[in-house]
Amino acid sequence: MRILVVEDEKKTAAFVRKALQAESFAVDVCHHGGDALAAASATPFDVIVLDIMLPGRDGISVLKQLRARKNATPVLLLSARGEVNERVDGLNAGADDYLPKPFELAELVARVRALTRRGGENKSTTLRVADLTLDTLTHKARRGAAEIELTAREYRLLEFLMRSAGRLCGRMMILEKVWDYNFDPGTNLVDVYIRRLREKIDANFPAKLLHTVRGEGYVLKEEG
Repeated sequence: MRILVVEDEKKTAAFVRKALQAESFAVDVCHHGGDALAAASATPFDVIVLDIMLPGRDGISVLKQLRARKNATPVLLLSARGEVNERVDGLNAGADDYLPKPFELAELVARVRALTRRGGENKSTTLRVADLTLDTLTHKARRGAAEIELTAREYRLLEFLMRSAGRLCGRMMILEKVWDYNFDPGTNLVDVYIRRLREKIDANFPAKLLHTVRGEGYVLKEEG
Protein backbone atom coordinates (compact mmCIF):
# COMPACT_ATOMS: atom_id res chain seq x y z
CA MET A 1 0.00 0.00 0.00
CA ARG A 2 1.37 3.45 -0.96
CA ILE A 3 0.36 6.54 0.98
CA LEU A 4 0.86 10.20 0.04
CA VAL A 5 1.33 12.52 3.03
CA VAL A 6 0.86 16.23 2.25
CA GLU A 7 1.95 18.26 5.28
CA ASP A 8 3.91 21.53 5.36
CA GLU A 9 5.13 21.07 8.94
CA LYS A 10 8.21 18.97 8.22
CA LYS A 11 8.52 17.58 11.75
CA THR A 12 4.88 16.43 11.72
CA ALA A 13 5.34 14.96 8.24
CA ALA A 14 8.40 13.02 9.42
CA PHE A 15 6.53 11.58 12.43
CA VAL A 16 3.57 10.55 10.27
CA ARG A 17 5.84 8.99 7.67
CA LYS A 18 7.76 6.99 10.29
CA ALA A 19 4.53 5.75 11.92
CA LEU A 20 3.07 4.60 8.60
CA GLN A 21 6.32 2.97 7.47
CA ALA A 22 6.40 1.06 10.76
CA GLU A 23 3.08 -0.48 9.65
CA SER A 24 4.63 -1.55 6.31
CA PHE A 25 3.14 1.25 4.20
CA ALA A 26 5.25 2.83 1.47
CA VAL A 27 5.08 6.59 2.05
CA ASP A 28 5.71 9.61 -0.16
CA VAL A 29 5.80 13.08 1.39
CA CYS A 30 5.34 16.54 -0.10
CA HIS A 31 4.92 19.94 1.55
CA HIS A 32 3.03 22.03 -1.02
CA GLY A 33 -0.40 21.75 -2.61
CA GLY A 34 0.93 22.00 -6.14
CA ASP A 35 3.41 19.20 -5.48
CA ALA A 36 0.56 17.06 -4.13
CA LEU A 37 -1.42 17.41 -7.35
CA ALA A 38 1.64 16.52 -9.42
CA ALA A 39 2.42 13.49 -7.24
CA ALA A 40 -1.17 12.22 -7.33
CA SER A 41 -1.18 12.51 -11.12
CA ALA A 42 2.10 10.64 -11.52
CA THR A 43 1.61 7.82 -8.99
CA PRO A 44 -1.45 5.74 -8.03
CA PHE A 45 -1.79 6.05 -4.23
CA ASP A 46 -4.03 3.99 -1.96
CA VAL A 47 -4.69 6.86 0.47
CA ILE A 48 -3.81 10.56 0.60
CA VAL A 49 -3.29 12.21 4.02
CA LEU A 50 -3.88 15.88 3.25
CA ASP A 51 -3.36 18.87 5.54
CA ILE A 52 -5.78 21.74 4.91
CA MET A 53 -3.37 24.58 5.77
CA LEU A 54 -0.73 24.43 3.04
CA PRO A 55 1.43 27.12 1.45
CA GLY A 56 0.36 28.15 -2.04
CA ARG A 57 -2.61 25.92 -2.71
CA ASP A 58 -4.63 24.90 0.36
CA GLY A 59 -5.80 21.36 1.01
CA ILE A 60 -9.47 21.97 0.16
CA SER A 61 -8.46 23.39 -3.22
CA VAL A 62 -6.19 20.39 -3.84
CA LEU A 63 -9.00 18.01 -2.91
CA LYS A 64 -11.51 19.72 -5.21
CA GLN A 65 -9.02 19.55 -8.08
CA LEU A 66 -8.35 15.84 -7.47
CA ARG A 67 -12.06 15.07 -7.56
CA ALA A 68 -12.53 17.23 -10.67
CA ARG A 69 -9.87 15.07 -12.33
CA LYS A 70 -11.87 11.94 -11.40
CA ASN A 71 -9.21 10.87 -8.90
CA ALA A 72 -11.17 8.75 -6.39
CA THR A 73 -8.25 7.98 -4.03
CA PRO A 74 -9.51 8.02 -0.40
CA VAL A 75 -8.46 11.26 1.36
CA LEU A 76 -7.94 11.83 5.09
CA LEU A 77 -7.98 15.56 5.86
CA LEU A 78 -5.87 17.02 8.67
CA SER A 79 -6.35 20.46 10.20
CA ALA A 80 -5.20 22.41 13.24
CA ARG A 81 -8.65 23.97 13.31
CA GLY A 82 -11.57 21.80 14.34
CA GLU A 83 -14.56 23.97 13.48
CA VAL A 84 -17.64 22.12 12.26
CA ASN A 85 -17.90 24.33 9.17
CA GLU A 86 -14.39 23.38 8.07
CA ARG A 87 -15.11 19.68 8.50
CA VAL A 88 -18.31 20.06 6.50
CA ASP A 89 -16.48 21.96 3.73
CA GLY A 90 -13.86 19.20 3.54
CA LEU A 91 -16.38 16.39 3.41
CA ASN A 92 -18.47 18.24 0.83
CA ALA A 93 -15.34 18.69 -1.28
CA GLY A 94 -14.88 14.93 -1.39
CA ALA A 95 -12.88 13.98 1.71
CA ASP A 96 -13.45 10.49 3.10
CA ASP A 97 -12.43 11.23 6.69
CA TYR A 98 -11.27 14.11 8.88
CA LEU A 99 -8.80 14.22 11.77
CA PRO A 100 -8.23 17.42 13.80
CA LYS A 101 -4.79 18.31 15.18
CA PRO A 102 -3.28 17.46 17.56
CA PHE A 103 -3.86 13.77 16.95
CA GLU A 104 -2.45 10.48 18.18
CA LEU A 105 -0.34 8.70 15.57
CA ALA A 106 -2.04 5.41 16.41
CA GLU A 107 -5.41 6.91 15.50
CA LEU A 108 -4.08 8.30 12.23
CA VAL A 109 -2.66 4.90 11.29
CA ALA A 110 -5.97 3.21 12.16
CA ARG A 111 -7.91 5.68 10.02
CA VAL A 112 -5.52 5.18 7.11
CA ARG A 113 -5.95 1.41 7.40
CA ALA A 114 -9.73 1.81 7.37
CA LEU A 115 -9.50 3.94 4.23
CA THR A 116 -7.27 1.40 2.47
CA ARG A 117 -9.91 -1.25 3.13
CA ARG A 118 -12.66 1.03 1.89
CA GLY A 119 -10.72 1.95 -1.23
CA GLY A 120 -9.88 -1.70 -1.87
CA GLU A 121 -13.53 -2.73 -1.97
CA ASN A 122 -13.88 -1.33 -5.47
CA LYS A 123 -10.33 -1.91 -6.65
CA SER A 124 -8.83 -5.10 -8.01
CA THR A 125 -5.89 -6.47 -6.05
CA THR A 126 -4.31 -7.89 -9.22
CA LEU A 127 -1.98 -5.86 -11.42
CA ARG A 128 -1.56 -7.07 -15.00
CA VAL A 129 0.79 -6.27 -17.88
CA ALA A 130 0.38 -8.66 -20.82
CA ASP A 131 0.58 -12.17 -19.27
CA LEU A 132 2.42 -10.94 -16.16
CA THR A 133 0.24 -10.66 -13.06
CA LEU A 134 0.95 -9.53 -9.51
CA ASP A 135 -1.41 -10.04 -6.57
CA THR A 136 -0.91 -7.11 -4.20
CA LEU A 137 -2.48 -8.99 -1.28
CA THR A 138 -0.53 -12.25 -1.47
CA HIS A 139 2.54 -10.72 -3.21
CA LYS A 140 2.49 -13.61 -5.69
CA ALA A 141 3.65 -13.03 -9.26
CA ARG A 142 2.97 -15.15 -12.33
CA ARG A 143 4.05 -14.99 -15.93
CA GLY A 144 1.50 -17.04 -17.82
CA ALA A 145 1.18 -20.32 -15.90
CA ALA A 146 4.60 -19.99 -14.23
CA GLU A 147 4.81 -18.74 -10.65
CA ILE A 148 7.66 -16.29 -9.96
CA GLU A 149 9.38 -16.17 -6.59
CA LEU A 150 10.22 -12.62 -5.46
CA THR A 151 12.15 -11.20 -2.53
CA ALA A 152 10.46 -8.36 -0.61
CA ARG A 153 12.48 -5.70 -2.45
CA GLU A 154 11.92 -7.33 -5.84
CA TYR A 155 8.20 -7.30 -5.10
CA ARG A 156 8.24 -3.57 -4.31
CA LEU A 157 10.17 -2.87 -7.49
CA LEU A 158 7.85 -4.94 -9.65
CA GLU A 159 4.74 -3.43 -8.04
CA PHE A 160 6.01 0.09 -8.72
CA LEU A 161 6.89 -0.74 -12.33
CA MET A 162 3.53 -2.40 -12.93
CA ARG A 163 1.62 0.51 -11.40
CA SER A 164 3.65 2.77 -13.70
CA ALA A 165 3.26 0.48 -16.75
CA GLY A 166 3.96 2.24 -20.04
CA ARG A 167 5.69 5.20 -18.33
CA LEU A 168 9.42 5.82 -18.17
CA CYS A 169 10.80 5.32 -14.65
CA GLY A 170 14.14 7.00 -14.02
CA ARG A 171 16.67 5.63 -11.56
CA MET A 172 16.14 8.47 -9.08
CA MET A 173 12.38 7.95 -9.18
CA ILE A 174 12.84 4.24 -8.51
CA LEU A 175 15.17 4.97 -5.58
CA GLU A 176 12.57 7.30 -4.08
CA LYS A 177 9.56 5.03 -4.56
CA VAL A 178 11.12 1.61 -3.88
CA TRP A 179 13.94 2.38 -1.43
CA ASP A 180 12.59 5.64 0.06
CA TYR A 181 15.88 7.34 -0.79
CA ASN A 182 15.75 11.04 -1.63
CA PHE A 183 19.38 11.00 -2.74
CA ASP A 184 21.53 9.00 -5.12
CA PRO A 185 23.70 6.59 -3.07
CA GLY A 186 26.21 6.50 -5.91
CA THR A 187 25.85 2.76 -6.50
CA ASN A 188 24.34 0.57 -9.20
CA LEU A 189 21.67 -0.65 -6.76
CA VAL A 190 18.77 -0.05 -9.17
CA ASP A 191 20.56 -1.71 -12.08
CA VAL A 192 21.34 -4.80 -9.99
CA TYR A 193 17.71 -5.26 -8.96
CA ILE A 194 16.43 -4.55 -12.45
CA ARG A 195 18.74 -7.27 -13.75
CA ARG A 196 17.51 -9.74 -11.12
CA LEU A 197 13.90 -8.91 -11.90
CA ARG A 198 14.46 -9.22 -15.64
CA GLU A 199 15.94 -12.68 -15.15
CA LYS A 200 12.77 -13.74 -13.34
CA ILE A 201 10.04 -12.17 -15.47
CA ASP A 202 11.65 -12.07 -18.95
CA ALA A 203 14.57 -14.48 -19.35
CA ASN A 204 12.50 -17.61 -20.04
CA PHE A 205 9.82 -15.93 -22.13
CA PRO A 206 9.93 -14.90 -25.80
CA ALA A 207 8.06 -11.60 -25.29
CA LYS A 208 10.08 -9.15 -23.22
CA LEU A 209 8.32 -6.73 -20.88
CA LEU A 210 11.05 -4.86 -18.98
CA HIS A 211 12.86 -2.46 -21.32
CA THR A 212 15.87 -0.20 -20.81
CA VAL A 213 15.79 3.35 -22.17
CA ARG A 214 19.51 4.09 -22.41
CA GLY A 215 20.61 6.96 -20.20
CA GLU A 216 17.09 7.58 -18.87
CA GLY A 217 15.69 4.57 -17.02
CA TYR A 218 13.30 1.68 -17.49
CA VAL A 219 9.77 1.01 -18.68
CA LEU A 220 7.55 -2.03 -18.20
CA LYS A 221 5.28 -2.54 -21.20
CA GLU A 222 4.08 -5.04 -23.73
CA GLU A 223 6.09 -5.10 -26.95
CA GLY A 224 4.45 -4.11 -30.19
